[in-house]
Amino acid sequence: MEEPKPSVDPSTFFDLDLRVGRVVAVEDFPEARRPAYRVTVDFGADLGRLATSAQVTNYEQDELLGRLVVGVCNIGTRRVAGFESRFLVLGAVRADGEVRLLTPDADVDPGTPVA
Repeated sequence: MEEPKPSVDPSTFFDLDLRVGRVVAVEDFPEARRPAYRVTVDFGADLGRLATSAQVTNYEQDELLGRLVVGVCNIGTRRVAGFESRFLVLGAVRADGEVRLLTPDADVDPGTPVA
């Protein structure tokens, strides 16, 4: 297990825009250094569809399509192997590096804020 990170002011956490979204497209991303997919998520009317590079190849592409995920939507754009990654999909990272995606336990609308 990793050591706990230092405490931060709560305002730092509340500055993050965490939203529920629905995966609408998953594509192979062979240009990435580590195995990854290009994932497009619908975050509802306010944010629309955003794409990211996600190291979640432990899931089959059809397992991801239609799935609800949680994303950090206001961290800017990052270029990954020439691709614009516009949000961070959240997951629990196991000791072996496998990512298990965070998801709400009930069906909620895309764009719903996470608190």
